[in-house]
Amino acid sequence: MKSMPIKIFLQYVSLFSFYLLSCTGYAIEPVSGYAYISQDTQEMQDDEFANPGMTTVDKGRALFHAVAENGKNCASCHGEDGVSLKKSRIAEYPIYSYESQRPITLQEQVNICWQDKLDNIPFIYDCADAVALETYVRYLARGEVINVDVSGPMQPYFKAGEELYNMRVGQLDMACIHCHVYHQGQKLRGQTLSQGHSNGFPEYRLQTGQITSLHRRFTECFVTFRAKPFDLGSEDFINLEIYVHARGNGLKIETPAVRY
Repeated sequence: MKSMPIKIFLQYVSLFSFYLLSCTGYAIEPVSGYAYISQDTQEMQDDEFANPGMTTVDKGRALFHAVAENGKNCASCHGEDGVSLKKSRIAEYPIYSYESQRPITLQEQVNICWQDKLDNIPFIYDCADAVALETYVRYLARGEVINVDVSGPMQPYFKAGEELYNMRVGQLDMACIHCHVYHQGQKLRGQTLSQGHSNGFPEYRLQTGQITSLHRRFTECFVTFRAKPFDLGSEDFINLEIYVHARGNGLKIETPAVRY
């Protein structure tokens, strides 16, 4: 009898694993990555004096209050320390912009205000200053429940993100779902695989010693898969961001989270 090719065998294993997950109800409820880190790391995240991501929050706070050439700053509209920002609105991003006729991320919205309201030169997507401002704004909404609406015009973008999340890529022929659904809670290179939620992003990664945006993390995962990543801020990564954020609906914002 001819043996089954290993690639086909692995596909059957993945399908069977997915069937078991569906039947048992395992991982249907989102669980924050906070539950998968050590107590020491949890304590580091919870203590603003110990959390290394707070350096980026402080940088974002300085940019938020920096006066532009037109004499305005972010606080001109949103109050000192963003007191008038609607925290629940921050937790809804990405949102669909009827003006732009497409979804926009929180970082894009910050950049739109930076350019249109303050007459500043726009940021390049995911540059250090853009990530710092995004980190600060998300930090202001800590504790808010993520509530991304993927109905109506957002539906096709959400579906495209879901397809990408489940699509095998690269020389390793893997998808996001393999780590964060099939093998969540298991060890990979000394790390415990979480459900892969985005409620702590931008997050501080101890492994690299820096704040990492969500698109940068996508890039790192693609490289791990030995696949060519999409461009930062690309439509594909924005679609993936929509799916990942919506997948974590119900979790609370923890920015800046601390992860290995």
